[in-house]
Amino acid sequence: MEAAAAIVGLLFVLFVLAGVFLTVKAVKAAKRGVDRTVAQARRTVEDTTLRARQLAQPGVVGELAQLRLSLRTSMRATQDALYGAAGEDASLSEAIGLFERLSAHGHELDAELKRLEREPDRATTGARLPELRERTERITHSAESLRWAARDRARRFADDDLAALSDQIDVEAGALRHWTEGPGYPAAGEPLASEPVAGDRWRAGTANGSPATDAARRGAVPETAGRGSSGSPASEAPPALTARDPRTQPAHPWQKTPRAEEQRAEARRAEPRRGDVREAEARRRE
Repeated sequence: MEAAAAIVGLLFVLFVLAGVFLTVKAVKAAKRGVDRTVAQARRTVEDTTLRARQLAQPGVVGELAQLRLSLRTSMRATQDALYGAAGEDASLSEAIGLFERLSAHGHELDAELKRLEREPDRATTGARLPELRERTERITHSAESLRWAARDRARRFADDDLAALSDQIDVEAGALRHWTEGPGYPAAGEPLASEPVAGDRWRAGTANGSPATDAARRGAVPETAGRGSSGSPASEAPPALTARDPRTQPAHPWQKTPRAEEQRAEARRAEPRRGDVREAEARRRE
């Protein structure tokens, strides 16, 4: 009993621990989902605000908003392209490492542009715009280079896979058409010839000496059977028909045997003879 109680207690503790573990995992997953949703909503709000500033506030503020929007859009697109293809192509790990280093510079530039938006000295900010624009273009160009390289690599792999698949399909299609490669059949891709008519099949069977043709030859009457030595048409005569022997005919279960029929016929013919013999004997006795 003590061992059973210990086992039950141990199972209860295991179930409690499993429930706690699953609960913690569910809470963390929900927290990550909430954080992801909040971050996405924050990015959407910031992007919308930057577009509004770009259109509504021309000048230094609008230029800064345009630089931030261009930087954020390029870095986000590159991040999605690299991390999305990393699961299928392990060689992108080095590119992801380079992008993380580039992201550090991008975050630093975005933070600086955000501070300059609140800077009251517009003249000093306007003087720094060429240098900020050059840094933004360098970062976005590097990000675009990584992004398009990853996309070209994925497209190249897809083209190679499609070419290999097409070759395998061609080989399989040729294997499925193996019956057309023998003698008398067209090659792959050529139309099949029409079937020979009945006369051609009969002549082919006669030439090949099929069993049906041999039987027909044995049962047929030669053309020169009724001809004389001169071979004139007048000496030709139709062949005589010989009656079949009833004893050689095959007997079927529903037919009577020829031997029994002959015996009954002879018995019927002998009946009058027996009557005459009996009458003669009766006269002698009288």
